[in-house]
Amino acid sequence: MLAFYIPHRKEGETLVMLLRRHPFVIVTKLAFWVVVAVAPVVFYFLAKDATPFVFNNSVVYPIVVLFTSVYYLYLWLFAFHSFVDYYLDVWIVTNYRIINIEQRGLFSRTVSEQELDRIQDVTSELKGFFSTMLDFGTVYIQTAGEQVRFVFKQIPDPYGVSREITKLAEQRRQAHQETEQKIPTQPPAQS
Repeated sequence: MLAFYIPHRKEGETLVMLLRRHPFVIVTKLAFWVVVAVAPVVFYFLAKDATPFVFNNSVVYPIVVLFTSVYYLYLWLFAFHSFVDYYLDVWIVTNYRIINIEQRGLFSRTVSEQELDRIQDVTSELKGFFSTMLDFGTVYIQTAGEQVRFVFKQIPDPYGVSREITKLAEQRRQAHQETEQKIPTQPPAQS
């Protein structure tokens, strides 16, 4: 099941959860960019009768077209950046570890990972009307590693995700303890 998503996959490691932000997040961002795209068209229809010298002038009209073209070029760039940021921010939970992949800009990515048995606390949080109604929020994972806190932002079903991570961490700690108990200790050397 989508095992190719796991970077530096360990032997026996399986994908438990692949998390992205809730679709509502990208829909609101894209809706904003649609409004920004429609604004010049509305301005054109409102201003064409009020300022006929701009649209009938052979010097000013090409400049307006040029600036409008640049405007839409940047609009596509920002809308694409919003989608890339949404799609490439991924949180992966396996049976051994959690992996946080965050896209920062178009050409920068940060990947952090932590073993499940090093998780100390998992907290979920819902804030706001839409996140409560649509059941998406933030999960904070406190670890005993180099990156002290992992944050899964705007993910669907944060309570269910936090329960699952807590359950997996407990199973991993128990398996780790059983492995340590099976390792025979050497008796002290007699002289």
